[in-house]
Amino acid sequence: MTARSENVAPKPNVGHSVPNTHTASVRGTDFTVDARYRIQKFVGCGSYGVVCAAMDTRDQSMCAIKKICNVFKNDTTAKRTLREIRLLLHFEHENVISIRDMMTSGADCADLYVVTALMDTDLHKVIRSPQPLSDQHVQYFLYQLLRGLKYLHSCNVLHRDLKPSNLLVNENCDLKITDFGLSRGVNPSDCLDFLTEYVVTRWYRAPEIVLSSDTYTKAVDLWSCGCIFAELLGRKPLFPGSDHVQQLSCILDVLGTPRPEQIRHVPEKARRYIAGLQPSAGKELRTVYPHASEQALSLLGCMLSWDPTARCTVEQALAHPYLAAFHNPAAEPVASAPFDFEMEDACDKAATEDARDALFKIACRFRPQLQGAGAPRLSCAAEQQKAKRSRQLSSDRGAGSTGCTAGSSGAMNMAGRHTADFPRYGASGGGGGGGGAHSRTTSVAPASRPAPQQSRVRQQG
Repeated sequence: MTARSENVAPKPNVGHSVPNTHTASVRGTDFTVDARYRIQKFVGCGSYGVVCAAMDTRDQSMCAIKKICNVFKNDTTAKRTLREIRLLLHFEHENVISIRDMMTSGADCADLYVVTALMDTDLHKVIRSPQPLSDQHVQYFLYQLLRGLKYLHSCNVLHRDLKPSNLLVNENCDLKITDFGLSRGVNPSDCLDFLTEYVVTRWYRAPEIVLSSDTYTKAVDLWSCGCIFAELLGRKPLFPGSDHVQQLSCILDVLGTPRPEQIRHVPEKARRYIAGLQPSAGKELRTVYPHASEQALSLLGCMLSWDPTARCTVEQALAHPYLAAFHNPAAEPVASAPFDFEMEDACDKAATEDARDALFKIACRFRPQLQGAGAPRLSCAAEQQKAKRSRQLSSDRGAGSTGCTAGSSGAMNMAGRHTADFPRYGASGGGGGGGGAHSRTTSVAPASRPAPQQSRVRQQG
C-alpha cells in the first residue's frame, strides 16, 4: 500500500455532529468521512462532486468515495441523486457498479458521501492509450459489457448513456458499467413513448434518437454497444459527428441510405429529410475494419442496423460465435425483480422535501446514528435560487455519476494475455469479475509465463 498522497491533508476534527468521523482536505475539498476510511488521493471531479481514493481499514481494500456537496439543499441534485442511488442499490451484478457504503457527515449533514469500487481507469482511456489490444481483449471487454447489459435489461432498465468513458476497467480487464444518471425504465411492451430528454452522447446515439423519434426501446443500448465494439476494433469512434446533422451524415456514410421500411418508426419529417439527401451506398464493414475477423464483423453488423427491430438483442449478442470463448448462459444472471420505476416517477412529481427525506433515510440505513437528525431543509437563499437552478443544464458528466471514477492514463499492462488467461464467468474457483468490488489484483499471467513488467499505470493505493 502506498503512502498517503501529498495533496491529502488531515484537518482537526471540530464541530462534527456525527461521531467517529475525521476530515481530510483533498485539493481544497474537505472530506468528512467515517474513521474506518483513510483518504489516499484525488481521483476526479465534475459538476456533481469530487472523487477520491481511500483505504477501508476494515479489510485493507481500496475504494472510491464521492462527495456530493449540498445534496439535501438542492432539489435538482437531490432528485437526480435519489434516482441513481436507488438504482445502484437495486443492482447486484459483477459487471455493474454498486454502492458499498453511504454516509453524511459534518455539522449540518448537508453533504453526501457514496462509497463504491475503485477501478484503475475507463475504457475510453484504454482505447486512446498506446496499450496493445488483441482480439481476445476486445472479446472479453465486449462480453462483460453485454453480460452487464443483459442484467440491466432484465431489470427493465435502459442505460441510455453507454459509452467507453462510462465503462470502468482494471488491469485484470474486469469491466463495470457506471453512470446511471440518464437511465429510465421500460414498460411491459418494451416501448418508451414521449421521451424528449437529451440522451446518449452524440457519437453513440442510435439513429432513431438522431431522427427525433419519440418511441424507442432496449435497442438503443445495443446500438451504443455496437459503437463501442467498433471503437475497440478501430481505436477511434465510428460515427464522430460534430453536431446533430453531421452525426446523421456519419451514419449514412457507413450504413448507407436506409430503405423506407427501415425507418418507418421515425417521424414523417425525418423520413422526408433523408429522402431528399443524395443517396449513399455505404461501406462494407470489411473495408472499415480490414483486420477484424469475419465473426467480429458479423456481430457488429447485427448491432448496427437502421431498424431497431432488426438489431440483435443482448441475449442474441452473447450467444454469437464471436463470444463463444466466454459465453456461459448459466453464469449470465438476470435480476430477481425489475426496478420499480412507477415509484420513481411518483418521486419525481413529489415535493422537493420528499426527495430529500427519502435520500436521507437511505443514508440512515447505512448510518443508523443519523436517525433523529432529519434531512437538512432548504435555506431562504436556496429557495430563491431554486427556479434558476432547475433551468440549468449540466453538460459535464465526468465525475457526475454516483458510480466510482477512475483517473489513470489508461495504459495498462495487458499485453501478452490470451483467451485462456481471462477468467471465465461461472468456472470453478470463482472466475469472472475479478473478485467483484474488492478486487485489486494486478496480474493474472499464467505461471508458465514470465511475470509482466510493472504497469505503466500506478495502482491507486
